[in-house]
Amino acid sequence: MNDGAAGAAPNRPPRPVIRLQRIGVAAAGLTFVAAFCAVLVIAYAARIGPPDFSRAEIVSARVVDRNGLLLRPFTAPDGRWRLPADLDKVDRRFLDMLIAYEDKRFYDHPGVDALALIRAVGQFAVNRRIVSGASTITMQLARLLEPGAKRTLVAKFHEMVRAVQIEQRLTKREILELYLTMAPYGGNLEGVRAAALAYFGKEPRRLSRAEAALLVALPQSPERRRPDRAPIAARAARDRVLDRMVAGGVLAGDTAIAAKAQKVPTGRRPVPMFAPHLAERERARDPDARLHRLTIDRPLQRRLETLAAERAGELGRKISIAILAVENATGKVRAHVGSAGYLDDARAGHIDMTAAIRSPGSALKPFVYGLAFEAGRVHPETLIEDRPAWFGGYAPKNFDEDFMGTVTARLALQMSLNVPAVALLQMIGPERLFSRLRAVGIEPKLPLAEAPGLAVGLGGVGLSLADLTRAYAGIARGGQMLPLTVRAGAPVAKPSDHPVLSAVAAWYVADVLAGAAPPTNAAGGFAYKTGTSYGYRDAWSVGFDGTHTIAVWVGRPDGTPVPGMTGRSAAAPILFDAFARLGGDRTPLKPRPRGAVIATTAELPPPLRRFGAAGARAAGAGSNAAPLGIVFPPDGARVDLGFGAGAAMPLALKASGGEPPLIWLVNGRPVARARFRRESLWQPDGPGFASLSVIDASGASSTVTVRIE
Repeated sequence: MNDGAAGAAPNRPPRPVIRLQRIGVAAAGLTFVAAFCAVLVIAYAARIGPPDFSRAEIVSARVVDRNGLLLRPFTAPDGRWRLPADLDKVDRRFLDMLIAYEDKRFYDHPGVDALALIRAVGQFAVNRRIVSGASTITMQLARLLEPGAKRTLVAKFHEMVRAVQIEQRLTKREILELYLTMAPYGGNLEGVRAAALAYFGKEPRRLSRAEAALLVALPQSPERRRPDRAPIAARAARDRVLDRMVAGGVLAGDTAIAAKAQKVPTGRRPVPMFAPHLAERERARDPDARLHRLTIDRPLQRRLETLAAERAGELGRKISIAILAVENATGKVRAHVGSAGYLDDARAGHIDMTAAIRSPGSALKPFVYGLAFEAGRVHPETLIEDRPAWFGGYAPKNFDEDFMGTVTARLALQMSLNVPAVALLQMIGPERLFSRLRAVGIEPKLPLAEAPGLAVGLGGVGLSLADLTRAYAGIARGGQMLPLTVRAGAPVAKPSDHPVLSAVAAWYVADVLAGAAPPTNAAGGFAYKTGTSYGYRDAWSVGFDGTHTIAVWVGRPDGTPVPGMTGRSAAAPILFDAFARLGGDRTPLKPRPRGAVIATTAELPPPLRRFGAAGARAAGAGSNAAPLGIVFPPDGARVDLGFGAGAAMPLALKASGGEPPLIWLVNGRPVARARFRRESLWQPDGPGFASLSVIDASGASSTVTVRIE
């Protein structure tokens, strides 16, 4: 007999048990699917191998200043602007907006956002179209590392696997930096740094909300949203990002409204191009390097480039300007302005005039006086004559064609008088000036086969602005010479074994130049000298205090004269303005060294009170010229003129003293006649010994024997 009523329903398990069973089955199924997917991913990952990061290494070469500020970038080998990103130098608000817009669980997922993937699949199943994507920043990086894949399910699976692999090898910071280096921003711009420079003209360290939103929006569709070609589409995309930020609580509504009111850039700005000549040179020196760090100080470089451009515009359409600023203690170049405008064709701006060989005019006179001080023949307070005089066949005149009479050596140098400088140069010898410059690594340029003459003291020689800057920095250092250094991090070079001047002579020169009158309305505080080359082709001004030396060249790169352009009127005002833009107070010059004498003319020893210009005579006076002699070639010399190479050069003949005109003879036969000059050229027929003689108007003669090779 049954206990229950007839027809009663059979016993059933409680409903909670059924639910648990179903959940268990589902969990088992999901576990199986997950395990299967994991096996599939592992197998696929093993088949495709590790990710290739080589494309991420193809970045633009950058030239930076001493503090890491960008001076000039160059396109990467593939022609794209791709500058490495550093999260510490990217606006934090931009990063927050990027994460919120592109991948809000970026810091939590392993490369693939499972929740976003499930949501995307569900939306696709319901709407039969893609409503939202599931790409993470890591997946986008995977696509950037291996561009060109089609948008297929297989390609998407490949991206997911690559994303997981990338996450296993890189930190989140490294992933984000690589993405911000490689993300496309339209045209040949890649990376947030290149985009910020091109569209806003600044680094991405400080961005407005509108700028940040635009940079977030562009990589989604970089070509269709390029602000320089499609500003309307760019603005709409930017505003959508701002709206999303408001909806997500990243931005306040009024902040977004203010950001939307800002204009979208409609063009690209030029990339930074500071110290372009130097940057080009350093890149050519090591074309494979991706980073070149220079000693340049970008803020100072910018100020001096602006100064050069402004002053060149005032001086004339084809005038260029070069400026060098160096640290005396180290030789490090703080500013290098090679021209008044690198891209200015009218001024031949591509020519680096700091390296061009030009005539320095009177800018070499301090070294003539310095060698005379060093020889103990004169003192700054020694009296010297500035009167019309002949030096053989050479009769120098002052710039204003007037003469000052009896002056001190100090005043003669400060006023850049020519006759005293030539008298001192004749006393020390032009060869000594040349040999001293060569000993410290400066190679003065003379016309082919021409020997140094007295005219070199007034600019009859070629030098570069870089060499002149280094020489004056040597005076500021008390005579010790250093090479100019442009590469940051390089060890400070040791001073040259040979000083350009002795410590006492260098101090005398610096003390004299510190008293030179500044240009009108200019503030001094440093020593300086000007120079003007023959024919108004080059104007120079070089100055130094205890810390810096600055040199300025003004002229036309093609060497065309500029009537009326002088070192004092054109270059000196630029020099004084450059020192003003250097900033800070002027540093005192080196203290007086032991052995330097401070005295009046009357207090000097009798031999130093007045300098007699041996070898010079007053114009129109009787014959009291120095004895005739052959300066070059010296007696017994072996002179290699190139006969062994099959193309012999002429031999330069140079005499000193005597009464012009002069007659030159070789082996007793006349070969040249010099009416006023003491230099001549002789072309030998072949190698061998030769007897060279010179005869002056009074019948005096001098003879040397040389061997021609």
